[in-house]
This record gives sequence, structure tokens and C-alpha cells, in this order.
Amino acid sequence: MSPVTAGALQLLALIGALALAYRPLGDYMARVYSSEKHYKPEKWIYKAIGANPSAEMRWPAYLRAVLAFSAVSVLFLYLLQRAQGVLPGSLGFVAIDPDQAFNTAASFVANTNWQSYYGEQAMGHVVQTGGLAVQNFVSAAVGMAVAVALVRGFARSRTGELGNFWADLVRGTVRVLLPISVIGAIVLVACGVIQNFGGIHEVGQFLGGTQQWNGGAVASQEVIKELGTNGGGYFNANSAHPFENPTPFSNLFEIFLILVIPFAMTRTFGRMVGNLRQGYAILATMGIIWVGFTALMMWTEFAHHGPAFDVAGGAMEGKETRYGIGASAIFSVATTLTSTGAVNSFHSSFTGLGGGIQLLGMQLGEIAPGGVGSGLYGMLIMAIIAVFIAGLMVGRTPEYLGKKIGTREIKLAACYILITPALVLCFTAAAMALPTPGNSMTNSGAHGFSEILYAYTSGANNNGSAFAGLNADTQWFNSTIGIAMLLGRFLPMVFVLALAGSLAEQRPVPESAGTLRTDKPLYAGLLVGTIIIITGLTYFPALALGPLAEGLAS
Repeated sequence: MSPVTAGALQLLALIGALALAYRPLGDYMARVYSSEKHYKPEKWIYKAIGANPSAEMRWPAYLRAVLAFSAVSVLFLYLLQRAQGVLPGSLGFVAIDPDQAFNTAASFVANTNWQSYYGEQAMGHVVQTGGLAVQNFVSAAVGMAVAVALVRGFARSRTGELGNFWADLVRGTVRVLLPISVIGAIVLVACGVIQNFGGIHEVGQFLGGTQQWNGGAVASQEVIKELGTNGGGYFNANSAHPFENPTPFSNLFEIFLILVIPFAMTRTFGRMVGNLRQGYAILATMGIIWVGFTALMMWTEFAHHGPAFDVAGGAMEGKETRYGIGASAIFSVATTLTSTGAVNSFHSSFTGLGGGIQLLGMQLGEIAPGGVGSGLYGMLIMAIIAVFIAGLMVGRTPEYLGKKIGTREIKLAACYILITPALVLCFTAAAMALPTPGNSMTNSGAHGFSEILYAYTSGANNNGSAFAGLNADTQWFNSTIGIAMLLGRFLPMVFVLALAGSLAEQRPVPESAGTLRTDKPLYAGLLVGTIIIITGLTYFPALALGPLAEGLAS
């Protein structure tokens, strides 16, 4: 079987598995977030934190709860890292430096999981399991809660109430993420992923010296790392490490975990607004972009010319031989089109155009299908923009799901789509203009520029993957990327929740002969075009200086 055929078959198998999980998982999540029943373990949590899960919140209260919980999480994780040297189970590792502790705390709370450290050489069991793994759960649940709040804004009318953040947070964690993670961890252990609390041990001779490896609760962290679209690896090699991702089957299963909740949430959206066809339209838009990017990535990596590439069957540098080009391309697109950041290959070693596809996938806003929760609310913002454009074309006040898209709504949507590009481009420009950050570049020219552009694109879009040729463990990059991650995560949430509150207060508008049908293929095509054009106009000059210049020169 040729590598191209093997890659295509893996893609088809993945699509089939996602299709099988789409309906039951999407309907289940709709029931979870619509239920008025509180389970006993959930009541214990509410009592412990002093929350009333039945109290409805307007958008300012919902936002304050999101920000307060996240601020406490950043502080807790920062202090846990700073105290590592005196904690049990630290494996002899010292406290994390202040700038790196801030960067890591911001990263995991923002669902970014950017890592400027070697996991197996810096973090002990307590920080890994009690700090980082916990944030993998709750940061994902925060994104899902904000997405559900926006969906309620469309579904409700003549009220500003969006539900209760604490109830949404706990239910997303306890009823959705935790049970799937338990099952997924068992599957990964069966595949060979390690799960223990062993210390550092010697495994043999390596280049005349002793080679050492850490044990760890890897399977339980690996599953939520992928399921919650987090991405932080227990080991520096991330999902290319055999302790995290040992076989081709585990590789495909981890890709499935990355994509299953973001795709299924479109079904949840359709169910909660009472129109499944609207969910299918969003699903189709996400699917078209994802399949298109995957096919394009496989083509660029298989078709790269040169004697070495011809012998290897494609651009194999930086890719694991146990996966090959096809599986590496699928994994790469899945992580950069979601807010995952996990890698099973060296992104910096992809072809110039392949690196450009990775960058563009993040710059779209990671909405195809995007992160858990963040992908759905990002796509719904784009849906509002597309409806507004269509309304301008025909001279009608735009409507979406029975809600008018007026001046207030379009201003909030515009602020949402502008904040992340502003962070990416301003921080990239500053890093290129100042003398010190440039010293971290191990490559010059277009590829060196791509390294810095990729770092801030990854941070501000809450992805977490990297062109690892950049030495990001400096005070400048730890601080600025940490700020970019926090602002890139929580400023957009301000506009999303404000928009949700505005929509929930409206009276529903009845359909008329002039209403744009947003559940038809024509609208899905318009939405795809809107996404590509907005991103292209925003980022094309930067992409032309980096990956496009490198790809055309090779």
C-alpha cells in the first residue's frame, strides 16, 4: 500500500468515527446543559465553592464569574510551580523561575498549553497531575460554558439571562469531560501509554552515558490534553514521544479525541436552538475547511520535490516513521485548526507551504472545528458577519436565527474578530524590531520570521504548538506570549458574552420572504468565503514575508 493511500484511508476512518459519535454525543451535551437536575457530587462541589447553581446570570455576572475563576486558577498554578521544590513528588526538581511560572500558568488556564520548558526535566508529579492536568479539564469546561451561553442568547428571547456559569462549568467537567477521559485513558493504556507515579530511572547506555526517563500519570493527562483541545505534553517531544503516543492506532485515536467534541457541539447548538439544520450548516462549513486543509497539507508534504524526498516518499524530515507523512499531516491540521497545540511531528520541519497551512489554520481563528467551545462561538461570530454582509448586498436588516443583527451586535462581532490579529501582528512587529528577541531565532530569513510569527499566532489564538527552532524560554517571550495568551483568551469572551446578552434581550423576528435561509448550502458557501477573505486580508502581508516566501523559494 502506498503512503498516499494509507493516509487517505486513515482520513476516511477518522471521518467515519466522528460521524458515528456526532449524534449521540451532541444530543447528550444538549441534555447536559439544558437539564435542571443536579447530581449529588455536583451539589457537594457547589456547596464547597458557595455557589447557587439555580440562580440565572445576566452577561456581566457570567463574565465576572469566568474572569474570577480564571484569575484564581492562574494564581494557584503559579504558586504551585513556585513551591515545587518543597512539594512531595517533585522528583528533585527545583521551583520554576518566575517568568516561566507566569507563562505556564497563563498558558494552561487560557487553554493554550504553550510550553517553553522540557516537561520531563522541569515538572514533578504534583505540578503535572495536580496543577496542569486539572487545568486541562476546567479550562476546556470554561470554553464550553461560554459557547453554551452564546447559544442560549440565540435560543432565548426578552430576557438577559444566560444560565449559571458555575453549573455550566461543573456539568461540563463532571458529565462530559471526565467520563470520556476515563474511557479514553483505558484505551490509551491498552495501546501502551504509561500510567504510573514512578520516579526517574535509568534505561541503559546512550552515547557512552546513562539514559534516564521519568515515569508519570501520562495516559490520564494525554487523554484530556487531546479531548479538551489543550495540547501540553508530559514530555518535551509531546505526542511524538512513544510514552504518549506509541502506535499508529493511538495516533488516530488521539486525533479523534481532538475533533470529537468541537464537531459534536454543532449538533448541541442545533438541538438547543430548536433547529438541527442550523447545526448541520455550521458543521458543513467546519467540515469543508477541515477536509480542504487536510488534503492541501497532505499534497504539500507528499509532493515536495528533491532526491531525498523522492527516496523517502515525501518530506519525512521531523516526522515519526511509525506514523508517516499522511498521519502526521492529519494530526498537524487537526491541532492547528483547533486550539490543541499537541504535535506528533516537528512543525518547523514541514515544507514552507506546509508551515503556511499550519499558520493559516490558527489565523482563521481555530474555528474548523476549533477548540472545545471556542470553536463554536468563534464560528457563530463569523456566521453573524456573513449574515451582515449578505444583508448589505440586498439592502435588508440582517437576521440570524430570528434575531436582528443591528449596530450593537455587529460592533461586538467586529471587536471579536479584530482583537486577536492585533495581538499577533503587534507583538510580532515588536519582537522583530527590538534587538534582543531576534537572538532567539535559530534560523534567519523567511523561516526565522515564521518562527516568531508562529509563536505569537499560537499564543494569541490559544493554540500552543510551536516552530520549535525558536528559543522561547527567555524573559521577553515568556512575558509577552503569556500576556498574548491571556488577552487572546479572555478579551474575546467579553465580546461573546456581551453579544449573547444582547441577543437574549431581543424579541424573535418572524421569517419572511426576504429572510436569508442560513440552513442552506448557499449560506454555508458564503460563510466559508467570508472566513477565508477576512483572514486573507488580515494576515496575507505577514504570510507573504514568511511561509509563502520560503515556499516559493524552495
